[in-house]
Amino acid sequence: MADDMTSRDVDAAAETAVPSAIPQDELNRITDDLIASFKTVYDPEIPVDIYELGLIYKVDIDDDRKVDIEMTLTAPGCPVAGDMPGWVETAARTVEGVKDVEVQLTFDPPWDPSRMSDEARLALNML
Repeated sequence: MADDMTSRDVDAAAETAVPSAIPQDELNRITDDLIASFKTVYDPEIPVDIYELGLIYKVDIDDDRKVDIEMTLTAPGCPVAGDMPGWVETAARTVEGVKDVEVQLTFDPPWDPSRMSDEARLALNML
């Protein structure tokens, strides 16, 4: 998953979507900073951050700098299911330029280990 959301993807989306009112260099910085903030949130049972685990499915930044995040958990019965979306919201709110954040939890599609980055696989001795 970590390879799925990059500044290149923001650039490609901008080419096909209505141009953003946010300057591209600022949009790229916000995207990079959001990724860095996601990397500070860990699933307490797995020693890998949620971004590298592939728990972040989608991030949209609107012209008002509101960030909508769609994420999942490794399992619906995750003991921190009630807490983790709040942790992600708090982390995203630390990013300069972000005005509002909304986190939606989804289980469609269900998470599976194929969503993990190579970095996560290496950390978990799965390579």
